Amino acid sequence: MSPAILRGQLRSFPANGHATFVPQIRKLVFECCDRWPSSTNTRTFLLTKLQALARDNPHVEIVVRQRIHREPIIRGFYVNNRDKVIPLNGLSLSEINQKTKLILDSSGAKIKSLKRRNVESTTESVRGIWSGLHATRPIL
Repeated sequence: MSPAILRGQLRSFPANGHATFVPQIRKLVFECCDRWPSSTNTRTFLLTKLQALARDNPHVEIVVRQRIHREPIIRGFYVNNRDKVIPLNGLSLSEINQKTKLILDSSGAKIKSLKRRNVESTTESVRGIWSGLHATRPIL
């Protein structure tokens, strides 16, 4: 008699690989005020380019929220439960488009410094760990 295959074992988990790509962003939220002059370009961007943006990115939920008497922002929510916030006040339409692409293309991972990374080894040193406290002292 063969072992039973449970229904939960037939599920596949999404992962980036050779034949598949899982976008890291899941939600994009635009927040702006209807009256403040700093939100003028953001409102224009939403009226002119939001439909094309949503059409080009069907995997992203796009939300527009009202942010009364505050500066406009764009907020991206990612699969790894992190978010990224970029202020849009004082930006032109092309700059807002660039910031939107930046949020869409990023992974949401924490930024790591590439300088002075410690070297980590999986194997222990051949001679062991040297310590000045355990070394034999030379006789003078």
